[in-house]
Amino acid sequence: MNQIPFGPQSTATEVIAGVDLTGRRAIVTGAAGGLGRETARALASAGAEVTLAARRLEAANTVAREIAAETDNPLVHGAQLDLADPASITRFAENWSGPLHILVNNAGIMATPEQHTPEGREMQFATNHLGHFALAVRLHHALAAAGDARVVVVSSVGHVNGPVRFDDPDFTTEPYEPWLAYAQSKTANVLFAVEAGQRWAADGIAVNALNPGRIWGTNLGRHIETPPTSFDPTGKTGVTEKSIEQGAATSVLLAASPLVEGITGTYFEDCQVAEPYVPGVRRGVADYAVDPDNARRLWDLSVELTGVGA
Repeated sequence: MNQIPFGPQSTATEVIAGVDLTGRRAIVTGAAGGLGRETARALASAGAEVTLAARRLEAANTVAREIAAETDNPLVHGAQLDLADPASITRFAENWSGPLHILVNNAGIMATPEQHTPEGREMQFATNHLGHFALAVRLHHALAAAGDARVVVVSSVGHVNGPVRFDDPDFTTEPYEPWLAYAQSKTANVLFAVEAGQRWAADGIAVNALNPGRIWGTNLGRHIETPPTSFDPTGKTGVTEKSIEQGAATSVLLAASPLVEGITGTYFEDCQVAEPYVPGVRRGVADYAVDPDNARRLWDLSVELTGVGA
């Protein structure tokens, strides 16, 4: 792997500098604001054709017009996608035509009150993992057609709070706990990258996951209390706190930079391959989140729960 000259304070603009994405097509989920918007903006600034997928089509179209004007790139579009609705995912995938070079699974919810989809799935697991799993699998043919596609999965340091609850992912036998549900979904994001990276390597598809850092000022934290005032820009003592522009940097690196060419099934943070998690320090990747047996087991469970990829 090439040495990566970026770190916790690097921005998406710095990472994308000098990269030419002309002729490449990208989808960014949750792109109507926050990290998704900044990721989409960076990709568009390098010449990519970018589809902004969001639950509210009006919001996606509005942001698409803004990014097109900001980047002088007319190839920016909005599209409706509800990751908690299997029918919406099917429609989105069926409406996609031609190769797909970049898929950024960015959308997510965090620490929500207990909710379940009509199919009975716990909402954080359904939105953060199962919806993105179904989307990526349904778009596999388009990714394979690109020949050198990349899938980027936005996870979180929150994954270190717990593994996937294989015997009770929907909290049907034990009381619901918002942060354990969030941790499960974010661990699932990493495990998906591990297994998809292995399964899809022969198709030229690289799949990697990342921790963007703690970013305040996005809609993700609407269900939690006011953020703490402590600030650690280096991340040495805990999770790195960042601006939106800094938070999107690792996503953009994995989506577009030649510096990570050939890397797959890996978890990044601060634009670098993450170190193993050390208890007590809010950094690194937990062993259970990169365990290949867990990754295969989650893939099988995801197929069972979504009916996609069987």
